[in-house]
Amino acid sequence: MEITNDIKYAGVNDHEIDLFEGQYIVENGMAYNSYVILDEKIAVFDTVDANFKEEWLKNVADITSEKAPDYLIVQHMEPDHSANIAVFMETYPSAKIVSSAKAFTMMKQFFGTDFADRQIIVKEGDTLSLGKHELSFIAAPMVHWPEVIVTYDSYDKVLFSADGFGKFGALDVEEDWACEARRYYIGIVGKFGVQVQNLLKKAAGLDISTICPLHGPILKENLGYYLDLYNTWSSYSVETEGVMIAYTSVYGNTKKAVELLAEKLESFGCPKVVVNDLARCDMAEAVEDAFRYGKLVLATTTYNGDVFPFMREFIHDLTERNFQNRTIGLMENGSWAPTAVKTMQKMLEGCKNLTFTDTSVQIMSALNDNSAAQIESLAKELI
Repeated sequence: MEITNDIKYAGVNDHEIDLFEGQYIVENGMAYNSYVILDEKIAVFDTVDANFKEEWLKNVADITSEKAPDYLIVQHMEPDHSANIAVFMETYPSAKIVSSAKAFTMMKQFFGTDFADRQIIVKEGDTLSLGKHELSFIAAPMVHWPEVIVTYDSYDKVLFSADGFGKFGALDVEEDWACEARRYYIGIVGKFGVQVQNLLKKAAGLDISTICPLHGPILKENLGYYLDLYNTWSSYSVETEGVMIAYTSVYGNTKKAVELLAEKLESFGCPKVVVNDLARCDMAEAVEDAFRYGKLVLATTTYNGDVFPFMREFIHDLTERNFQNRTIGLMENGSWAPTAVKTMQKMLEGCKNLTFTDTSVQIMSALNDNSAAQIESLAKELI
């Protein structure tokens, strides 16, 4: 794949993987992106997952016509991008590694060496000339590891964005960018919104025509769309007006209450109602929806004096990603001592700028006229 006349794609597609990072379902696989700039000096950007060592080395050799690269630029030390550093350095003994000081510390942890005699340590504002391509390095700590740098090529106006603007899915599969990029961002980077905002401010001063991430497609058109979405996600703003309902149900009575709430919301003109059964859905999809929509309803049973385990996991996933700036409605079901509403409120008390509805729904075992009236009140309040 040709990015520009001088910049070539050297990455690989992984259709063998089932869970990315051991937890995220990736039905359409993953792409591990790597790039090569051909100039007076040759620079390779990042390696790929260990399972694709031979394919990647062949891609690099084919692109360079067997000429030895001068530099390996390591932007991120997570193993899906760094696993082949040692084999690259063995294959190209004259090459130097360009990376941050923290990255070299991690290299020693991963490989037993920090390649001390072949290091070029760069920091914010440093540059590297390949010839006509002048590279500028930008520190991006905690997006989403502390050693991360991103790189700007002023000649072709390309931003090599590390894990920023990444997406689940291999490059040989056609699918909507936003859905899987949102799930990727919220799941993996979402905790670090402040740091992403800082990086976006730095990027705003650059003339960018192409974004080359380490996962997902190369972005060349309508860059404002992608930048705006990243600004929305990293500022924890509402992307889409609507209500997301997340629930757990043991014997189906809480589910019936949720279905009634969804019906009422739609009848009152709610622009979008999304319902997730936390015991059966992809939890990462549910977390994505909670961050996408402006209003969230949590409905669960009291269980062992607490809340049902899938609800506890879900709320934990929200809070560890700095969930904030939302309206929250709560529903509980209990046959003798319902405490789920109180428990959920306590779990969320550290979140910023949450507004709880005045109405909370309490179901005693099964729906009745009283709890149905509460559900109608909650629906009206959410609208």
